Amino acid sequence: EVSERIATITLNRPEARNALSSEVLRLLPERLKQADADPEVDVVILTGTDPAFCAGLDLKELGSTAGNLGATGADGRPNADGVRGPFPAMVKPLIGAVNGVAITGGFELALNCDFLVASERAKFGELFVLRGLCSDVAGMGRLAQLVGRERAAELLFTGDVIDAATAERWGLVSRVVDHDDLLPTAMALAEKIAS
Repeated sequence: EVSERIATITLNRPEARNALSSEVLRLLPERLKQADADPEVDVVILTGTDPAFCAGLDLKELGSTAGNLGATGADGRPNADGVRGPFPAMVKPLIGAVNGVAITGGFELALNCDFLVASERAKFGELFVLRGLCSDVAGMGRLAQLVGRERAAELLFTGDVIDAATAERWGLVSRVVDHDDLLPTAMALAEKIAS
């Protein structure tokens, strides 16, 4: 959706907590490229349909075909733009409006935004270790830049989930707002940037 020179891209699979299916992983970079190339857009907002921002890879699809794994960068290969992960290279600012859980792949989506605004309902976690796996996605380097190496290592090695207040205190998100104020706050920031 484009309004007032701001493109809002919404992950819209609420029944699956906006999990990353092959279709989402195909459409998301297309929509981001489209917004980045649109002369009527100055700023992009990425959010999810309640109750979640993104719960990571769609595990049902992962278990049946693993078709959604390749587009994340988790397989070590760059995407079509030569970038690891599901985002294309972008010029325009990308604000993450985190409305609920941002877990594993959803956390990595959030980390690839330029900055994050979070609802008080937001939660962040990297759960690979709980499945005996190790995260190997470029966004994890950004986690260490934002919260420090020790806190990043703690999250990666324990699989702990942190709430929005902790994320703000650690410097992961720029601000935490009431849930109903999330999109208006992100829009106000985007309007300020666009001006």
